[in-house]
Amino acid sequence: MKALRDLKPGIKGPAAARSKPVSLSRESLVRAARLFPERRLPLLITPSAPGIDLIDWAAASREYLTVCLAEHGGILFRDFNVRTTAEFERFIAAVSGETLEYNERSSPRSRVLSNIYTSTDYPPGQHIFVHNENSYKRSFNLKIFFFCETPAAQGGETPVADCRNVYQRISARVRERFGEKGWMYVRNYGDGFGLDWPTAFQTDDKCAVEEHCRRNGIEARWSGGDHLRTHAVLPAVIKHPRTGEPVWFNHATFFHVSTLESSIRDGLLGGFENESELPINSYYGDSSAIEPETLEELREAYRQETVSFPWRRGDVLMLDNILVAHGRKPYEGERRIQVGMTELFAR
Repeated sequence: MKALRDLKPGIKGPAAARSKPVSLSRESLVRAARLFPERRLPLLITPSAPGIDLIDWAAASREYLTVCLAEHGGILFRDFNVRTTAEFERFIAAVSGETLEYNERSSPRSRVLSNIYTSTDYPPGQHIFVHNENSYKRSFNLKIFFFCETPAAQGGETPVADCRNVYQRISARVRERFGEKGWMYVRNYGDGFGLDWPTAFQTDDKCAVEEHCRRNGIEARWSGGDHLRTHAVLPAVIKHPRTGEPVWFNHATFFHVSTLESSIRDGLLGGFENESELPINSYYGDSSAIEPETLEELREAYRQETVSFPWRRGDVLMLDNILVAHGRKPYEGERRIQVGMTELFAR
């Protein structure tokens, strides 16, 4: 197997990262190393000399980056002097094409430029559990990108977890149960909690919402004039379209009320007569409840695979959205992390 030092940008082949920086070739403009020697996620790429243009280098190195991403799941580009949203957008276009609009939303975001958004607009004191972006949808983005415009004064990391390893950590019993039943999410829009349906679907046309749901295998039901409830059943595991590896890919844990911080969870449960009225919740595909011990096993599998690093101004993180889940740690001070998604994939 060739080492990274033997691979030149644009030459296809396996990537074998080393724990210490190595030159990709004698003439290379960048260096690559595992950020954490004992983990393959993420790969760190830095310039080997000042003034290297990340966008130009990445545009000429797409095949090499594809190989690295399939091996490591995520790549952190650091010290390339990326400073603006426009540069971030150009980088995304260079390596992955046009950014996607964020629709069928489950979390609040603000548009920064074109299809570049803020990271989730939750209060800074809240922890966001790791999840694969849009894994509750029939069609979702294969890649997700993050840009650190301003790091938080304290905290605010974006934890990442390799979901191939999460799958391996989950017991055969739990994998088989989800394999037989699938998983189901139920959403109630509005009622003063969570997103309302015009925000989630980016339209105030009920017919357009119904058509979207029909095309995407979502059951939709209106009640009380303007209240919408939806549910969908999806598999919990997906095979990666490039590598064929089985990956734990779903929102079952993230959407379940028990995963929320206790103060938020207790407030929600106290505000509704039963769990079916919650803004979002998860079940097995046959609508039966997921056992508490199963949910804790799933959360622990994610925890064991989660790593995080302090953001630095100008950092750009590229993730394979199937292979890697991401989250957010609480923070203090100003924090501006931007997000772009690419490569729509239909199950």
